[in-house]
Amino acid sequence: MTAVTDNEPDLIRRAQADDANAFCSLAERYARRIYLLAFHYCRNAQDAEDLSQEVWLKAFQALAGFRADSSFYTWLRRITINAFLNHQRSSSFRQQGQTTIIELVDSDSQTRFEARSVSAETVYNKVLFESVMSALGELTPSQRLMFLLRHYEGMSYDEIAAAMNCSPGTVKKGVSRAISKLRAKLDMNNDEPERLTRLAAEC
Repeated sequence: MTAVTDNEPDLIRRAQADDANAFCSLAERYARRIYLLAFHYCRNAQDAEDLSQEVWLKAFQALAGFRADSSFYTWLRRITINAFLNHQRSSSFRQQGQTTIIELVDSDSQTRFEARSVSAETVYNKVLFESVMSALGELTPSQRLMFLLRHYEGMSYDEIAAAMNCSPGTVKKGVSRAISKLRAKLDMNNDEPERLTRLAAEC
């Protein structure tokens, strides 16, 4: 009998062979990170859950084409960015069919995130967080996505440009304008704009 392992390459091979449990294990590793990225982008828990579910559905459907030319998360992040861009282009978010697997993973991810927000955040940090979320709402969807990919995901300008199909110069301008808008917005309500800007990338 072949031993079952939980290393990522093995999980990917098993998931590509239609092992649903292996796909769930892969999803559990990145569900919270994808959900938080979607949450910062959408600024709404329900929209973030819907968008996360679309990402996992697309990943499930496309997994057979994964060839390990990059890390699994890099591949997954590319799917996530494309889902965000499609969401940005559409006038309304189009619901898609979802499987029980995806729903369970994302629901668990959201529960953990909400529990952390209530139990770990101090009252002061909660106010800071709400200020940042309000400030992010002042950005255009493109600026918000560029800012998050740069400061939350740590991607380079070239990587963001390739993912968003634009020039590195466009990304630099977008990120710079996003930071300027954040500072202007946060300066009106708080004396620590730099801390608030970091919080937007770290929460």
